[in-house]
Amino acid sequence: MSEEKKAKKDRGRWFREMKSELKKIVWPSGSKVAKNTVTVILCTLCIGVFIWLFDGVAGLAYTTLLSAFGG
Repeated sequence: MSEEKKAKKDRGRWFREMKSELKKIVWPSGSKVAKNTVTVILCTLCIGVFIWLFDGVAGLAYTTLLSAFGG
């Protein structure tokens, strides 16, 4: 029985500590979240365009090499 009481006491302590830690969180403002979202989308688009261009050039080089050597 004492083990069950100890387990319940530990769980209660854990939840109290979690609640106190959650109170310390400083959440970003809506404008900051919007700016970060736009930044992530723009970076993703730039990297996607770079990969798309690299893939196109690599594919063209591959096709050119195959046709040059009779492949």
